[in-house]
Amino acid sequence: MFRNLRDLPRALAPSAILSALVAVLVGYSGPLLVLFQAAEKGHLTDPQLSSWIWAATLGCGTCAIVLSLWYRQPVLSAWSSAGAVLMVTGLAQFSLPEAIGAYIVSAVAVIALGVTGLFGKVMERIPRGIVAGMLAGVLFRFSIGLFTNLPGAPLLVVAMTLTFFVLKRIGVRAPSLGALLVGVVIAALSGNLSLADVHPTLTTPIFTAPVFTLQAALTLGLPLFILANTSQNAPGIAVLRNGGYNTPPNGPVTVTGIASLLMAPFGCHSLTLAALTAAICVNPEAHPDPDKRYSAGVVYGFWYILFGLFGSTVVALFTALPKALIAAVAGLSLLGAILNALVTGLEAPAHRDGALVAFMLTVSDISLLGIGAPFWGLLAGVLIDLLLRRRAAAATAPAKA
Repeated sequence: MFRNLRDLPRALAPSAILSALVAVLVGYSGPLLVLFQAAEKGHLTDPQLSSWIWAATLGCGTCAIVLSLWYRQPVLSAWSSAGAVLMVTGLAQFSLPEAIGAYIVSAVAVIALGVTGLFGKVMERIPRGIVAGMLAGVLFRFSIGLFTNLPGAPLLVVAMTLTFFVLKRIGVRAPSLGALLVGVVIAALSGNLSLADVHPTLTTPIFTAPVFTLQAALTLGLPLFILANTSQNAPGIAVLRNGGYNTPPNGPVTVTGIASLLMAPFGCHSLTLAALTAAICVNPEAHPDPDKRYSAGVVYGFWYILFGLFGSTVVALFTALPKALIAAVAGLSLLGAILNALVTGLEAPAHRDGALVAFMLTVSDISLLGIGAPFWGLLAGVLIDLLLRRRAAAATAPAKA
């Protein structure tokens, strides 16, 4: 870890710094708005919401720095987006102290899963192609915002897209930077970018003592635990492996669980491995040398810590950016990761059907029993794969006399 820290100045590159910033922008865009909705439903005060953002961002940043330096890989963390959606209804049903008690129950369960090695054993049993199919579905569903925003902001989206591919054509290592700059200029000239309400203000965290109840543990804690592993941790490991990194899954999962436990009393619901944002920093666009790409993960962590310290300021800043701009730069940044995941999912003929089912079901964005599409896509892909493999084995088995 300390050797990797010494090597960090030589591993840094402008493309890594930019990719990390884009990843933070993506991580803040949609999920941050969900936190606002959950806080409104739970009647949280502005200081309580700022504390929640402070805890989530500092936890993410610290995990990313520690894990990226430890493994020399861009191991990123994020707060659970699906868990934040769950809290929209959860905070309307339970008090904040009861919810924090459920957060702690979920965090302890995640730590146990990582320490015992069960998470890694499950991941090893799932074919790589099917996990890649599920990952492609997660990324595709998110990046399609590049085009769904086209009718509302045609000039912005078209200009950013053309800039991205022109820069890529001439060999620019970070075409997303050019696309982002063009988007900011167009937004400013069209009057869609106002920074009048952005003022630097430090956030003060608020400690809330937990209250443990069985009802909150079952209604919030158990779903948070399931969502953390199916919607974030499993895709997060898939992103790293899709990028060529053989990351041991149990250690990172344990670290995010410990961070969740420490940050829960300050309002953070769940910290996990990142999937969507990690795909941006795992790409060669972040750094051409895979051995130096960990620098993007470290910078990502520093960006998150900086944003966390000024949580209320960041809220105002992100509110000022047009949604179409964030969606466009995110979609463009994820194109390479989607392509790699699709190629990985379909390259092994024996697993293509399962990978395709995993991809399609994940893209559908269905939710059954309160569990999101990535879990069901992965489950369906594995079942289809097992069915076809058993059928193939039966067909090739020698007939008994």
